[in-house]
Amino acid sequence: MIGLYAVATTLQSDEVVTFSGSWLHLFTLSFSLDALSAFFLIPIFAVCPLAALYNFHYMDKAADSGRVAVNFFFLTLLIVSMALVATADNIISFALSWEIMSLSSFFLVMHDYQKKETRQAGYIYILFTQAGAMFLFAALALAYSYTGSFALSSFATMPASIKVVVFFLALVCFGSKAGVFPLHTWLPHAHPAAPSAISGVMSGVMIKMGIYGIIRLYGVLGATDIIFGQVILVLGMISGVLGVVYALGKQDLKKILAYSSVENIGIILIGAGIGMIGIAVGDMVMASFGFAGSLLHVFNHSLFKPLLFFGAGSVLHGTGTKNVDQLGGLVKRMTTTGKGFLFGSLAISGLPPFNGFVSEFLIYFGAFHGLTQKGATFILIMLAIISLAFIGGLAISCFSRVFGLAFLGEPRSPEAAKAHETDFSMTFPMVVLSAVCLLIGLFPDPFVQMAMLGLKSITSLNLVETSAVAVVTQNLGFAARIFVGVFLFTVVLRKIFYRQKEIGSGGTWGCGFTQPTVRMQYTGTSYGMSIVEFFRPFVQVRTYYSGISKIFPGRTTYESRVDDIAEITLVDRIVTPFVFLLGKFRWIQHGHIQLYISYIIVTIIVLLLFM
Repeated sequence: MIGLYAVATTLQSDEVVTFSGSWLHLFTLSFSLDALSAFFLIPIFAVCPLAALYNFHYMDKAADSGRVAVNFFFLTLLIVSMALVATADNIISFALSWEIMSLSSFFLVMHDYQKKETRQAGYIYILFTQAGAMFLFAALALAYSYTGSFALSSFATMPASIKVVVFFLALVCFGSKAGVFPLHTWLPHAHPAAPSAISGVMSGVMIKMGIYGIIRLYGVLGATDIIFGQVILVLGMISGVLGVVYALGKQDLKKILAYSSVENIGIILIGAGIGMIGIAVGDMVMASFGFAGSLLHVFNHSLFKPLLFFGAGSVLHGTGTKNVDQLGGLVKRMTTTGKGFLFGSLAISGLPPFNGFVSEFLIYFGAFHGLTQKGATFILIMLAIISLAFIGGLAISCFSRVFGLAFLGEPRSPEAAKAHETDFSMTFPMVVLSAVCLLIGLFPDPFVQMAMLGLKSITSLNLVETSAVAVVTQNLGFAARIFVGVFLFTVVLRKIFYRQKEIGSGGTWGCGFTQPTVRMQYTGTSYGMSIVEFFRPFVQVRTYYSGISKIFPGRTTYESRVDDIAEITLVDRIVTPFVFLLGKFRWIQHGHIQLYISYIIVTIIVLLLFM
């Protein structure tokens, strides 16, 4: 609450609050709170307390009190480190805060370390985050070699060619943290392995630190080359489309949500790319709407994605399974969770009158305004509009599939039939997040202005078109309120005129079967496979079918699996050959201490000769 108050004060004024102190008597740790930092601090201070409250009952395990205490400790450390990342003002403080954030989130992923899949997910995550950190350190070291200063503000003095190299080196790190395709492959492993509250924080808040890093570095570099916006826009289009396609092909509820995070990071990058291109070509309206939509979607995603992960956690808590094909009928047994998940599904699908529609509309507006450009820029903007349309349609398909399979129909397993609603401390955060998602959709203007205030730190946007954005968002809010009014009026009329009507009930026609079972309902594979097949060869589908070879066949099996092409390529083309190469050097590790000592002596002699 103190943090939110400080953030609100900073956003309303042009004052920049700074703090610095000595570390190890060698370095100075410097932090500052400006408008962009304040904007990214809002999700940290607003969502993390709800996650902690949700975690209170989710982690109510007296037998594992030690691990629960460790979980809360690292959750607190993660929150603190994210706040430090968002306010870091020099190279040392940024690198240190970034590493604390990465390591604390690693220990949170490893909570259920006794499970093999959890340990594997943790190892994959720490590999990606530390490999990304190496690229970040390389970018910061290169910047320091040219500026001679640890201050981030000194980056603007570098030569233009070096700015490009620094930006794209750091982009590997920030893109990996954000889950940009093809650096996203840790997400579908880490999110299902982590506790649901942690998944909500990591997906809703922590991966946005990657987006913060991209926008902050773009701002401090002061570069206006069009190459920045073009690369970011292309990465956004690829991440957005393929992220939701892979989500359509998965059955694990938390894995579906992990891939949808890749999709939404793609939407955020599309908006940022449009904004950067707008600055490069001098179109401030295009730049303003692109960046405003991007930042607002950062905030919106930090609301509806934790809401969905909290819903998934409640489903797991109430049924013991995350497989959507083993659920069904949960809205009758878990009413609050079902309604919250429905609100989150509508919001993430970009449908009015929820918050996701507002931010995506702003990005659309900026993109359509950019169609006045010519050449390659025109083609990229047109592809961005087509990609946004694809993403929106696929997202609706994905979440109608998830909600329909998990919450509607009849229970597909005994676990789903025995499902129960979770404790108040788990449902209350979902109610709050659902209400805020609807509130932003109905009254978007103050939240859009909040995003616009966050853009004050990007000096290239000093001519930001706040009035044009305000007019559009006010009209959006007015239309949304009319929509809700008409909807509620229709519901009231239906209640009045159907009060005396008798509604009968009976079994659904079973296609000629006299005794249909719940297993005859649509499966997740049958719902989404026709869409997934359309995107080959970008998606690899493996199918096993035993077939029917007799008049009276025996047991028949069918299995379909959608594999991530980025993960397959990484394993087959990079990891496997690298492990094979390293295997050729196993003779070095032979266990003879005398030879180990000789290695050390030879190394020292070589170093002395070199020096």
